[in-house]
Amino acid sequence: MDLGIKNRVAIITGADGGLGMAAARELAAEGVKLVISDMDADSLDKAAAQIDGEVVCHAADLTDQQQAQELAERALDAWGTIDIVVHTAGITGAKGHPLEMSDDDYAATWQINFMSAVHMARATLPTMRHNGWGRFVCITSENAVQPYWDEAVYNVSKAALATFVKNLAYGEAEHGILCNTVSPAFIESPMTDGMMERLAEQRGCSFDEAVKSFLDEERPGLKLKRRGKPEEVAAAIALAVSERGSFISGANIRVDGGAVMSVQN
Repeated sequence: MDLGIKNRVAIITGADGGLGMAAARELAAEGVKLVISDMDADSLDKAAAQIDGEVVCHAADLTDQQQAQELAERALDAWGTIDIVVHTAGITGAKGHPLEMSDDDYAATWQINFMSAVHMARATLPTMRHNGWGRFVCITSENAVQPYWDEAVYNVSKAALATFVKNLAYGEAEHGILCNTVSPAFIESPMTDGMMERLAEQRGCSFDEAVKSFLDEERPGLKLKRRGKPEEVAAAIALAVSERGSFISGANIRVDGGAVMSVQN
């Protein structure tokens, strides 16, 4: 299927991670020109070598508005425009009782998961408005609508992000910009690898046994009984940023294997 985005220009944040890399490969396969970003320049160079397409790297700390602006300017210098933003950068943050989390715990996750998206929107949407065409997609989580009690700092940041992007969708539609979120659950990634490694260590079991027990005990709605693959999330992202997705606006596209056990998003 031709998604109609050949030669479009996309910025992908968190590109050194599983979802960001999968999205970069998917869009590169569609002929999209890329600017990939993450915190570490060396890791970005290695990531770029794995992408078959036109790629520019730019390391940035997106909790800083100026660095987000510099990332946007790098895209403009390299390709002359910005058409698509896929914002995957994020962390799980500290875990525990919500009232035992410190102010710093909440603030750190808020800055990385939420404010970085605000910074990216400020830096890139003016160009999209000028062009009269754009796609702005952020990665949220099942936790935005089905929070797990000991992940409060993460839940709060992702719920706020989903609401922020919904607000953007209303304000930017008149400029031809479609804003959406993609909401994965329990995807194969360094983030969930770490979770399962810690669980395996706590229980004295294998990694695969930890995954199975987590699915049985913590994700009863995920009846597929496996972790999702980054490529499965990337396919949804590609649709959301494409011409084929031209009537998708203000949506939360769930790619969760059924983990969220409700009808409403």
